[in-house]
Amino acid sequence: MRDISMERVNATREQILEIIKSPTLTHEQKLTNLANQADSLMEVLDLPEGLDELLNTDIETKCICDLSEGHAPVRPRYIVPDYAKFMKEGCSFLQLPPPTDLLEALNGLLIFYKHVPSVTNYPVYVGQLDELLEPFMDGVDDEQAKKLLKMFMTHVDRTVLDSFSHADIGPKATRAGRLLLEVEAELENAVPNLTLKYEEGVTDDDFALAAVNCALHSAKPSFANHAMFKKELTENYVIASCYNGLPLGGGSYTLCRLILGNIAKRAKNIQDFKENQLPYVLDIMARYMDARIKFEVEESGFFENNFLAKEGFIHRDRFTAMFGMVGMAECVNILLEKEGREGSFGHDKAADDLGVEIMEIIKDFNDHHVNPYCEVTGGHFLLHAQVGLADDVNVTPGTRIPIGEEPEELVDQLLVLSRFHKYFPSGTGDIFPIDVTVHKNPEFVLDIVKGAFRKDLRYLSFYSSDSDVIRVTGYLVKRSEMEKLDQGKAVLQNTTGLGLGASKNGHILERKVR
Repeated sequence: MRDISMERVNATREQILEIIKSPTLTHEQKLTNLANQADSLMEVLDLPEGLDELLNTDIETKCICDLSEGHAPVRPRYIVPDYAKFMKEGCSFLQLPPPTDLLEALNGLLIFYKHVPSVTNYPVYVGQLDELLEPFMDGVDDEQAKKLLKMFMTHVDRTVLDSFSHADIGPKATRAGRLLLEVEAELENAVPNLTLKYEEGVTDDDFALAAVNCALHSAKPSFANHAMFKKELTENYVIASCYNGLPLGGGSYTLCRLILGNIAKRAKNIQDFKENQLPYVLDIMARYMDARIKFEVEESGFFENNFLAKEGFIHRDRFTAMFGMVGMAECVNILLEKEGREGSFGHDKAADDLGVEIMEIIKDFNDHHVNPYCEVTGGHFLLHAQVGLADDVNVTPGTRIPIGEEPEELVDQLLVLSRFHKYFPSGTGDIFPIDVTVHKNPEFVLDIVKGAFRKDLRYLSFYSSDSDVIRVTGYLVKRSEMEKLDQGKAVLQNTTGLGLGASKNGHILERKVR
């Protein structure tokens, strides 16, 4: 452990005092922030030379971001337990036998969630709920089942205090899945996030339309291209956190992101970007991720001591890592401007072609970089189109077209996106506010999903233009809660603050309505 300066210690103490005095943070939010400040005093990682100038600077010049994972990772960033194992065998550490009915199943899951850590200190994955609960639906009528499911989902919303928490349903219709969609449409809660694994010919249209109806009321579920995900990650994948495809029974050690627009600022021209600046930053970020993973596996003791690993709910060799990026649009536009060329990302084939060339460079680098602890993905990281942060300014998430610059026709936007979704097995997605009149014609949204997935788009999200619950980037918030926080009032969920920042810096309330 390396020494740090007294100046840094005192600066941290000042931040601790600000947290203690904050009028808008709840007690639990204060504890989380205080723990992060304690972690910030640590220096234990073997950091690559050159990282500091790329990581520890302002958003206008930062080229690498570690997304607040801390200086001494105490657990993997994203943990994906095998809850089906719990349903069959119970849990020795939690002193819970296998559930025998719906009440016991719901109660057992709620207890289990309290003990699943992540970077947010809440579970980023709460299970394939329809499959987990379907065996316990016999003998419970719809009215009673919905009452129990409402209580369960409300409990999650009020105790898992951010919407980087995700449940899955589908691709096949189940009674539990249908009732969950009805419940979520009625509750209009922001937590948990929800995805329907959709596959044309496997997912019934009436089940998919129930999902559309739910999305227009509660901004969820999103739609995942099941055929695409299972081809890359096998049937044993989940969608967790924002929209992250990850191996069941494992997860992701870490997620760092490239800020491509700022890397482009360092380049003299396109050639310099491709041959020098981008490869330089790629190498440093990969080695930084290697250092984080090495500490987690070899020194933190997590996999030796945590009951999730000891009882087989997770397995160390089913963890990978996520090699993220943002700002493709800004990157392409900056590089074209440096060359004196016209065009902009999302509107010109030459600009989009440059974006594809950049993705091929990133993919090729990742294909050749090997980490010994990412066995489940062949020793390589998974590429990830990261959704952005509240303080991002002029940084567009992933490979999205910037808000306010969307093509007039939806089909043109989808065709651009279809060139990029294939690169991101661990997640990418696009968001479309839908005009309220679509409530009368939900088939319109389902047709978009079918057509888009035939063109190899990976993940789509919709919400009604007048909905209180909206999707910010990959997570959900309520407009009404953002308004309360903006007025200086405390709110329950951490992600409300992120959403408020994104509404001001990322203009997420100004998306083109379809």
